[in-house]
Amino acid sequence: YVRLSEGGKAGIEGEMKSEVEIISEIADRILPDGGFDWKKLRSHEALREEIAKVVPGYAAIGAIGKTKEEFQIDGRTFHKPEFKTADGKATMAVTPLPSLPVKDDEFVLMTIRSEGQFNCVVYEEEDLYRGNRTRDVVMISQRDADLQDIVEDESVIVETDAGQMAARVSIFDIAPGTLAMYYPEANILVTRHTDPGSKTPAYKSVAARVRKRVA
Repeated sequence: YVRLSEGGKAGIEGEMKSEVEIISEIADRILPDGGFDWKKLRSHEALREEIAKVVPGYAAIGAIGKTKEEFQIDGRTFHKPEFKTADGKATMAVTPLPSLPVKDDEFVLMTIRSEGQFNCVVYEEEDLYRGNRTRDVVMISQRDADLQDIVEDESVIVETDAGQMAARVSIFDIAPGTLAMYYPEANILVTRHTDPGSKTPAYKSVAARVRKRVA
């Protein structure tokens, strides 16, 4: 179901901008004229109207600010095991995953959301899903923590070619050789490398190093 969010009170009244306002303001400054009216799209209502025009199944979102009625996206619920394919069955595909070349002292860092988070909006510090009471953590396997000679709650530095930040160690059930941290805080560690097709930054595969923090 899609339902309207009323939002919340700004953390710093009068100073914090919404995600929509930030993106539309940047676009208005740097993109040439003749496309979208980015000033208009600072309005959530106007943005929803544009979504309704182009996204299949989202027609109802255009007026949701007035109707307040939740709706279900067309074609998302299957009451019978039938799909719109030649044989009526789901089609499975195998996608080869590229390997990320990392050095012996490096890990593959992924950035993730917490339970109390929607996109970049963080509602609470605690992550009930993973048992972390705060967000300033780097999740690492027990094996890798032992190899790095670090322990739970120890303060460390995580660094990449893009930047570095301090974090607390959180021993977690994660694949050896990988790390996980919360975004948007960890965005400072994400490099400028992008996927050639989608142009999406490599949020899930950043070569990173962990070192002890010098007091």
